[in-house]
Amino acid sequence: MTHPRSERMLTVDQLRAGVADESIETVVVAFTDMQGRLQGKYLHAAYFVEHALGHGVEGCNYLLAVDTEMNTVDGYAISSWEAGYGDMEFTLDLDTIRWVPWLERTVMIQCDLALTDGSPVPMSPRSMLAAQVERAAGHGWSAVAGTELEFVVYRDSFEEAWTKGYTGLTPANQYNVDYSIVGSGRVEPLLRRIRADMWRAGMTVESAKGECNFGQHEIGFLFDDVVTTCDNHSVYKTGAKMIAADLGQSLTFMAKPNEREGNSCHIHLSLRGLDGSTVFWADGERTPLYDHFIAGVLATMREFTLFYAPNINSYKRFAQGSFAPTAVAWGQDNRTCSVRTVGEGSSARMENRVPGGDCNPYLAVAAMMAGGLHGIENELELEPMMTGNAYESDAPLVPHTLREARDLFAASEVAREAFGQDVVDHYVNMADVEITAFDAAVTDWELRRGFERL
Repeated sequence: MTHPRSERMLTVDQLRAGVADESIETVVVAFTDMQGRLQGKYLHAAYFVEHALGHGVEGCNYLLAVDTEMNTVDGYAISSWEAGYGDMEFTLDLDTIRWVPWLERTVMIQCDLALTDGSPVPMSPRSMLAAQVERAAGHGWSAVAGTELEFVVYRDSFEEAWTKGYTGLTPANQYNVDYSIVGSGRVEPLLRRIRADMWRAGMTVESAKGECNFGQHEIGFLFDDVVTTCDNHSVYKTGAKMIAADLGQSLTFMAKPNEREGNSCHIHLSLRGLDGSTVFWADGERTPLYDHFIAGVLATMREFTLFYAPNINSYKRFAQGSFAPTAVAWGQDNRTCSVRTVGEGSSARMENRVPGGDCNPYLAVAAMMAGGLHGIENELELEPMMTGNAYESDAPLVPHTLREARDLFAASEVAREAFGQDVVDHYVNMADVEITAFDAAVTDWELRRGFERL
């Protein structure tokens, strides 16, 4: 069953009462941008209740048309110098009011984005996921998901890391701490603070564990409906960075911060009936519906990789024997495949192992749902299960570069049918912007390799 709304989330009446007794002084209104980051405003709480609560908040529409460094760039139909960089509305989702425990007397409300005429902004990641949720509901299904997000912790502050050019940093652990109680214990002051604050922010925290890279850890959360999971994911990712900064440390969700193991974001997803009933399993085995769904995700995996791996750096993670997949294949409890099936009965679900820690959760989950629904609607046949080491198989490969993923997405008829022509063009331009910026950069690798020896 999907989970009821957390009792630790706030109602509008509780928000008003908190403002009245001054236990709430600040309201953050935020949405998730193309890069998966929370963007928005800090509003004085009294002003919010008196003025913004009934009318919403506005912001520049360039927020969905910038690169990672917040530079305005060409090529976006939604926003440009020629169009005058107008406003869009932050539509408050009043079911998302939560405490922000890492900030004093602060709550947050997450938002959808609308044009000034009130119509949804189709390129907004949250709107894109909502469209796939609505599509599934039209068939009588809901969707639940959980994300497993890894990060690497450093003893250096974010400011120190910047000053050092992000080189020579001291990882919180200096050896492989995968499942190590000692290794996690060394970082527990940070991990405990993150877990406790995320619980107070309305999430259901499961556990923390060490991972393979030096200083790498993962904190897991209980699955929920897909929009709630992605909302929580965005808040968690932002909060973890702010908590680390408060403790004089830094952490990164980059897909590949160094030559060791990368940061993954494994996504577990299943469909349910609208009443919460199991539809992926019956009579002790997978249902045809489940098989079609997996087949659709696999059929669109290469075309949709742009939403699983959206950055230049994302593709450094796909390496042989790295626990990051290279083969487009599925297997039962097989971690060498891009799709791993897990569980039985009501716990039956598919795990997509392609996304990295840098993915935008709304886009990645929307892509999984769009691919899976494409498989169901067209009754795609599921290929035979992969057994053994998928790294050594002849299965098709995940795209090797952002440029390859961009071209596959641009040519995808399934993407245009699922997301719309304007949305596809928008995200193709996002990839073009990143590729152009990287092609113009002189990297430290080039300098070390060529400064003296060439």
